[in-house]
Amino acid sequence: MKNKSLILSISYSINNIFKNKLILLLSILTIHFNCEDVSNNNDNNSEELLFIASEGNFGQGNGSISVFKDNEKIQEILDMGDVLQSILIHDNHLFAILNGSSEIKRYSISDQGLTLPGITISTESSSPREMIVLNNKLYFSNWNSKDIKILNLNTFAIEENITLEGLPEDIVSNGSHLYVSIPHLVLYDQGNGTSVVKIDPNTNQIIQNYEVGRGPQQMVIFEDNLIVSRTYYSDNWYQTFFGTTQINLTSGNVIKTDHGEGIVCGGNVMIYQNQLYRTSLGGIVPIDQNDLSLDIAARIGDYTSKDSYYNSNLYSSDVINNQIFFGITNDYVSPDSVYIQNNGTEILLEVGAAPGDYAIWESN
Repeated sequence: MKNKSLILSISYSINNIFKNKLILLLSILTIHFNCEDVSNNNDNNSEELLFIASEGNFGQGNGSISVFKDNEKIQEILDMGDVLQSILIHDNHLFAILNGSSEIKRYSISDQGLTLPGITISTESSSPREMIVLNNKLYFSNWNSKDIKILNLNTFAIEENITLEGLPEDIVSNGSHLYVSIPHLVLYDQGNGTSVVKIDPNTNQIIQNYEVGRGPQQMVIFEDNLIVSRTYYSDNWYQTFFGTTQINLTSGNVIKTDHGEGIVCGGNVMIYQNQLYRTSLGGIVPIDQNDLSLDIAARIGDYTSKDSYYNSNLYSSDVINNQIFFGITNDYVSPDSVYIQNNGTEILLEVGAAPGDYAIWESN
């Protein structure tokens, strides 16, 4: 009985040891997987801020930026200057171009929004328009000085100008070259410019000129093609005409079409769900890249005024992270509205007068 009891005791002890080790092993594995889950969840919980730039009214200095987190406004910067033309995020900084004030403002970004007061860079009455960063340099277009200026992002000094034959508007890059649209030959003409130029950033020289038709405005690069929206006017300014041009950046082949008068409202072009779109009739519509025709029946958005189907109150549109932004104004007076469409849902945000540009910053 004693031996049997001893054997049972030893067996019981051994079983307890294995049981305790098994419990310990399971605990370690649980902690390990829990740690992995926490780590992965942290990766997915990065902060995201939406910046909406509102132009304001000419001569009133009331350009503004509204900052949103989870669709709630957390910051609003008012009276930034005259006509807030465009914004751009590079690293953890936001750049804002003030066309009427001829200034570029740079702010640091944190989870709480923009850090004030930021810094202000004068462009010496150049009337700046659009911008892009390439090789740690900010390239921006200018109407009054008819050039592309280059801002060194280390010294914040304008270190060089690229002179153009006309007034440049949009500027985009495929990573190796810059492309600039030239909608006007002289200030406030009817959209008589007809060219898009290709610039080598290594030499800052124009290396090619594309004839694209009158009034080239906004551009986007898609599948090695440069798509250009065009807007121009009759001699008496009573009629507005629209067109689209596509440049194959490999072959240099150019195709273009004119959409006619009053069919397209606005000049924004964008990529949504791997499809080319352009603003039209208070929304955005797909463009057929074979003949550049507009698929009006597949329009997304319907932001038209009550008095006329063709007189839309859609002021701007853009696509970022598969979200469609529609900037709406009825009277060019603050407050105005931005609608965001995302996977069948619509969100309404209140912003300043004439919302025109959008940017998203992620903390990671």
